[in-house]
Amino acid sequence: MPRRPSPSLLRALSDLLGVKGFSTDADAMAPWLTDWRGKYHGRAAAMLSPASTEEVAAVVRLCAEADAALVPQGGNSGMVGGATPDASGDQLLLSLRRMNRVRHIDVAAGIAIAEAGVILQSFHDAVLTHGLRFPLTLGGKGSATIGGLVSTNAGGTQVLRHGTMRALVAGIEAVLPDGSIFDGLAPLKKDNRGYDLRHLFCGAEGTLGVVTAAALHLVRAATARRTAWIGVESPETALALLRRLDAAIGRTLEGFELIPHACLDAVLRHIPGTRAPLADAHPWYVLAELAGDDDTALGDALEGQLAAALDAGLVRDVALAKNDRESDDFWRLRDSISEAERADGPALQHDISVPVDLMPAFIADNPVRLGAAFPGARALSFGHLGDGNVHHHVQPPHGIDGAAWIAAHGADVSRLVYTHVVELGGSISAEHGIGQMKRDILAELDSPARLAALRGVKHGLDPAGIFNPGKLIG
Repeated sequence: MPRRPSPSLLRALSDLLGVKGFSTDADAMAPWLTDWRGKYHGRAAAMLSPASTEEVAAVVRLCAEADAALVPQGGNSGMVGGATPDASGDQLLLSLRRMNRVRHIDVAAGIAIAEAGVILQSFHDAVLTHGLRFPLTLGGKGSATIGGLVSTNAGGTQVLRHGTMRALVAGIEAVLPDGSIFDGLAPLKKDNRGYDLRHLFCGAEGTLGVVTAAALHLVRAATARRTAWIGVESPETALALLRRLDAAIGRTLEGFELIPHACLDAVLRHIPGTRAPLADAHPWYVLAELAGDDDTALGDALEGQLAAALDAGLVRDVALAKNDRESDDFWRLRDSISEAERADGPALQHDISVPVDLMPAFIADNPVRLGAAFPGARALSFGHLGDGNVHHHVQPPHGIDGAAWIAAHGADVSRLVYTHVVELGGSISAEHGIGQMKRDILAELDSPARLAALRGVKHGLDPAGIFNPGKLIG
């Protein structure tokens, strides 16, 4: 069991890291002791900010010898409290933000090596100067870091075509709980030396060690894109449209987001400078985007397929972005949903996935189950229909104290949602991780075989339990 850091350990860490890398100042640590949602608040004995992999390894060796717990943290933009220390004040916050170098970009191979503290937007900018792009993006790209994205196996809006972070990781450098350095950065296409440690760290949430750098797959920068805002009748017709576009257009279809009118309405009410792309309201909308090299070919393909979909009754109306500014305006509507919802009041947020073909049924059936068990509860589903992942938010009934309702019923509401997801063969966490928010419900609902395997891996690599205790599997 981890122990409280002793004064001698703190002195040794201070000597190792110096003024820039070691702090016990309450004001300096305060912004990093609360999660992005403001749901979890912790304390730390100190904040450690190493500047190199070697310094990380030295920190871990000292802490391993003293059985002191470490909580790795990147941009602190996670959604499940996975990078927040507990309230004891006995844990050490290990910040990777000073490790912010893009070490190497191999243009010919389409590979870049970035340290854990590199901010996603900065990485996008760095590779773009070489005519390349990193095909993963999300709303928090201005604060999310490469290490955090790897550790949570982040998704975002381009998973449909390029996969999650795990699919984009070609190699990993990490410090193990004994302080040894695992150098797996070589982007080997074939490597049969047993378990794939590279993928093991993707989604481990800092419980098996700390990711210090990653080799990442890049693709050629798209010189053209075409974006459409599409009114549809239902998630069923949206899925039919997805199948049609995917079959006809193929790899240039990179984004396919599903949005209910209630979400658009909230954005228009709360986010200044936004406007509805279509003149009339529709029950649901699809935001579809193509990316490639030939603007004319993209436009012809998208317009032709949407015209056919209109004739087939799959589409009610379409707005096509005329330029990048209009495309950005469409995406701003999608990316502002969470902000607008917060302005509307508290909600229970569920990041779930089910098999793609079952998603329309889940979206239709789950609100019925919720209404029967919790009269007046409202459910909104939006997000990445193409990869079977929606953000399923449950709002309290109108006209009551929403915070009090969530305090009284939140756990049971989430259990109902997650039980339904598991019944359909889905996952209670599609892209945000488990952290501390979903740890107990994972232990309650998930397969005993999966839980036993997770615990076995954790105990094998971190028998003293010093890495991110209380997260993922306890």
